[in-house]
Amino acid sequence: MTLQLTKKHSFDTVFDSQKVFRIILEAVSNPARVLNIAKAANKLFGDFPEILSLAMTLLDNETGFYIYGNYKNVSVESPVDTVLETAVEQLEKDIASLTLARKVEATAADFIFVCDPSSTKEAIEQAKCGTLIDPHKSATIVIQNDEELKCNLTLSGPGIDGVIKVFVSQAVKDALFYRDAQNYEYPEGIDLIFISKTGDLFAIPRLIKVVQ
Repeated sequence: MTLQLTKKHSFDTVFDSQKVFRIILEAVSNPARVLNIAKAANKLFGDFPEILSLAMTLLDNETGFYIYGNYKNVSVESPVDTVLETAVEQLEKDIASLTLARKVEATAADFIFVCDPSSTKEAIEQAKCGTLIDPHKSATIVIQNDEELKCNLTLSGPGIDGVIKVFVSQAVKDALFYRDAQNYEYPEGIDLIFISKTGDLFAIPRLIKVVQ
């Protein structure tokens, strides 16, 4: 009797990861520039294929991760939260099994994934920001962002020629406000990556400033 095995996804851990990694590098090198990873992400199943594609590209067995979802607020009266909890739990299992990364506390995580924007403030407050000697030992926070782009921001910093004006969602504006409220000592900070359900992605590295 032959055992039939079904492949869960068609995302190539070498070639697709390389393509996504190049997109991430371009996004980090060009803050706020919107790029798209849908072609690779569509090869994955689940409720958060875009986040999972980033995880499969960036994480390995030497990294720790944490996911923010609605773990604590699930009730019988809140079926939406129940669905989100189930999806987040599945995402957590997929990341752990496909990348071999370790689930750790948020304060120790190298990568934090925020599936629910209402958890952004807590995620940023808990994220490690590196040290003066090793600022690169900070967390990267990936935030699901599907809101309308109706807020105008002016940004400056490495990778930007002078200043740029961009339209972002309220969730992005709030995330940058929460980040700046931490008053990191230069060059400490956190890197932010925003990803939508359609695969649109852009990055705000830790040294990018909001111009008032």
